[in-house]
Amino acid sequence: MDFTRINHYEKEYADTHHDTALNVAEGVADQPIVNPYFTRRKKRTLTTDEYVAGILAGDITTLSRAITLVESANPAHYAQAQEIIERCLPHAGRSVRIGITGVPGAGKSTFIEAIGGMVAGLRHKLAVLAIDPSSERSGGSILGDKTRMESICNNPSIFIRPSPSAGSLGGVARKTRETIVLCEAAGFDVIFIETVGVGQSETAVHSMVDMFLMLQISGAGDELQGIKRGIMEMADMMVITKADGENVRKAEMARTQYRSALRLFPMPESGRRPEVFTCSAYEGTGLEEVWKGVEDYLDHIRANGHYTRNRNRQNKYWMYETIDEALRASFYRNPAIEERIGDYEERVLGDRLSSFVAAKKLLELYFKELDKE
Repeated sequence: MDFTRINHYEKEYADTHHDTALNVAEGVADQPIVNPYFTRRKKRTLTTDEYVAGILAGDITTLSRAITLVESANPAHYAQAQEIIERCLPHAGRSVRIGITGVPGAGKSTFIEAIGGMVAGLRHKLAVLAIDPSSERSGGSILGDKTRMESICNNPSIFIRPSPSAGSLGGVARKTRETIVLCEAAGFDVIFIETVGVGQSETAVHSMVDMFLMLQISGAGDELQGIKRGIMEMADMMVITKADGENVRKAEMARTQYRSALRLFPMPESGRRPEVFTCSAYEGTGLEEVWKGVEDYLDHIRANGHYTRNRNRQNKYWMYETIDEALRASFYRNPAIEERIGDYEERVLGDRLSSFVAAKKLLELYFKELDKE
């Protein structure tokens, strides 16, 4: 078949018959992807006085912007953030801080949604600081707790702040403690801190809360095998979740096992052995008993002085942690260190220098630069 001749006839036909469907319209020029009439409005930078006034007035928008400033890694934001925290401190410290942890799948977000709505109904103002795990590869975070807690995210008495863990130890956000101060100054009298899951993050959360609540599920094999003793020793209360339907009997069996196991541990510093409860966030059962247990525990530690001693110990701990963080930041931001650290790293990787000697030489260089200042 002669395709050249066919194409020739098609062209000749198209030239003489302009109304034919063989004619190809020229079309329109490519349209811009972004609306050309759209203009991005840059938010006005607030002064420190405006931040503090907004926070003390309970303005959620100002509180959110202040937390973003505190979490920022930009050194330019550090000084203002610290001034805001310092001015909010006299208005903080009057809340109940509760850490909530549990194995993945224990239903932490569902539990917080259910009990959070109940707590708000008791005329409390609740702040939920949910730590989302950051990707080790990209540093990204889903920050999906607001989508999981649909029934309470629009409640004016509840403030939910998902924060990326930013690669810090076990997923605890670096600035969580400062965020607690801001939330307390804004009038929130109950603070929930949800951790990523069972791991090293619990140690950090334990050092900033008044009560550590651990969630567990039943029917997942050996109930006690998958739990580290250290985590159980930190728990001030344990809750078996998803105690509904056919799982009620398994939840009660798990409750009995945990109670027996906890009796074998030494008496906690609080002077009160952890209680074990069962609940169903889905059906809303057992939540009142859990919150009554929280109130009883807090009343107990306030009466015997553990509440005050624990807060004082935490303040001391975070003083030293802040010093360590400031020294670490000062070291890595030092121009001389930034210039030489890559070279030392290559020498260590090439087995031309031991890691200990490299660290010693870099520290000597750092202190020598400080002496020049």
